[in-house]
Amino acid sequence: MQTQIKISVLTDNHAGSFFPAEHGLSYLIEYDGKKILFDTGQSDMFLRNAEKLNAGLDNTDMTVLSHGHFDHGNGLAFLPGGKLVCHPGCFVRRFRGQDGTYIGLGMTEEEISSKFDLKTSADPLQISGKIIFLGAIPRITDFESRKTTFRFEDGTADFVEDDSALAVILPEGLFIISGCGHSGIVNTCEYARKITGISKLHGIMGGFHLKTTATPTRETIKYLSETGAKHVFPSHCTELPALAAFYEAFAIRQIKTGDVLVF
Repeated sequence: MQTQIKISVLTDNHAGSFFPAEHGLSYLIEYDGKKILFDTGQSDMFLRNAEKLNAGLDNTDMTVLSHGHFDHGNGLAFLPGGKLVCHPGCFVRRFRGQDGTYIGLGMTEEEISSKFDLKTSADPLQISGKIIFLGAIPRITDFESRKTTFRFEDGTADFVEDDSALAVILPEGLFIISGCGHSGIVNTCEYARKITGISKLHGIMGGFHLKTTATPTRETIKYLSETGAKHVFPSHCTELPALAAFYEAFAIRQIKTGDVLVF
């Protein structure tokens, strides 16, 4: 039985020594007999970096889209097809509130459905015996997902309700893989613990969507410290002040494009 998880960083905001970067996220996850492409960044960069890593995307089992933002899903246009899993709310038209920039997916739901074997689910979805797509994540904390700078086409607030994550069951406990963390990292972890019945949190990786050292960052650090998480890897949309706070708390390493993590 495969007891180690391997995560190849195909796209992240920060470049590696030999790997270019863009604002976006894409991981190749190998575990429990599955190869899962988690997000695709905003261009074909994930494919070019996968080739450099000899990552072999031709035989992936499926693509999982964390949510419907361009920097996580526009790379879908460069894939030939295959299975695709996401929340049904990923296909809405959405914009930045401050300047009206379109930040939704470049492909419509109809275009994606015609190209991919699309499975949408707001409920938790078993990807394998030890990998679960969380679907819609309940927002229960009083310090996460309370504000948003995003808007729908009609001008109403967009709290990115389609934001999801993967829960991976390792021998040591749960490992959470987040695209952007719009639902809140604590909300995401608590939901994963609830639906799996596993309280031990071994680690978490991905975008945390924390920008400053304000209450959401402090409470997230407190929560992860109290759960005893061994691996904490904030990346992508986690900005410098928050990263510095996580470094002080966990002595984190900076995630860069081209990194390969095995644990």
